Amino acid sequence: MLKKFYPLKFQKYSSLVILGPIVDDMTSWLWDHGYGCGSIMRAIWKLPYIEATLRRRGVRRLNEITEPDLAACGKGLVRRFPDRQGQTRSLERYLHARGLLKPAERKLAGATRHLAAYARYLETVRGAAAATIQCNSSTASEFLTHLKIEKHPGRLRTLTINDLEAFVKKISQRLSRASLQNIVGRLRSFLRFLAVTGATPQGLDRQIDTPRVYREEQLPGTLPWETVQTFLNSIDRSSLVGRRDFTMFLLMATYGLRASDIVALTLDDIHWRAGKISISQRKTGTIIDLPLTDAVGTALHRHLKEAPPPPPLRQIFLRAKAPIGALKTTAISTAFRVWARRGKVDISGRGSCHRIRHSYAVFLLRKGTPVKTISDLLGHRTLESTWTYLRLAIEDLRDVALPVPTESVGEKAVRS
Repeated sequence: MLKKFYPLKFQKYSSLVILGPIVDDMTSWLWDHGYGCGSIMRAIWKLPYIEATLRRRGVRRLNEITEPDLAACGKGLVRRFPDRQGQTRSLERYLHARGLLKPAERKLAGATRHLAAYARYLETVRGAAAATIQCNSSTASEFLTHLKIEKHPGRLRTLTINDLEAFVKKISQRLSRASLQNIVGRLRSFLRFLAVTGATPQGLDRQIDTPRVYREEQLPGTLPWETVQTFLNSIDRSSLVGRRDFTMFLLMATYGLRASDIVALTLDDIHWRAGKISISQRKTGTIIDLPLTDAVGTALHRHLKEAPPPPPLRQIFLRAKAPIGALKTTAISTAFRVWARRGKVDISGRGSCHRIRHSYAVFLLRKGTPVKTISDLLGHRTLESTWTYLRLAIEDLRDVALPVPTESVGEKAVRS
């Protein structure tokens, strides 16, 4: 594969002492993961400069390369080629994928030691999910940074309620009440862990004030169904990215799917002959079968015909940039805001694609669909979850308002 890109100079790269043995395999790996010809050639072209930096850092063999070594190579390349940054990322991804990158030897001290122990506690004792561990660890890390624990290792033993209030007051300036409530809950969990290990005094977790948040206090996040249709029609389908995004949002508007359901959709979930689509909901774990409409089937067929997932991938919607892989839910919300802005579609408030799901539920309700049917289509386990989607907006309240009774002039005369 290396000769395909450098038919005359391939020996220059394959003869490198440290990186030479992996150049050909790296070229094939980059090609298989969707990197373009230009990106591959730039990645290979910089390898001699990377190897020179590695040798200056004392690296003599491939299995001695660490992440700090690659970071140093990246800084050297930026100084030498300011207009071409990030040229070590492809090498780092390849070494990670092949298991060739040596883990850096780090001495656990201060905040790192507490965070590592807290993560193990959440996983082994509390049985928390990976996403929960990541969120709680992030809050704990921010709290330890606020305390400057690296400079003051004994700060936790003398922790007081004033320190907690100072931290909460600091982060409250950039968070809503609902978000602040979540942060305080995570902070309480971390304080309970520190108290159990003897790092902090007991009872601090019960002394933090949390903002009061009322259930369903915010207005519904639904959009008029005309706005949803306008948004779909405003998407430019002349490019592969536009056709991919149109297909995703059409699925959301047709079936009320979540972004997590979209990114998890695979080729095995589309049953063309049976005329149905199977949705394995990531949030609830339930599987629902829905009819494959003509519009959705046409959009999916065109998308898969022009951008089929390369083996061994089975996901339908993939990244447009290298390295190729499944989309993330945040990428769908970002695409929702981008297309709304390009099409000048008025979408006020929160710019999350989840609003299409809310709009779908309200659209069915106004069409006279029973609430139980809506709940089944959305994949909810209880009707209580569905009621959150069907809260009435101001326009609906105007329709049920009764006229104010008035008195005629004759009635006033009789009473007087």
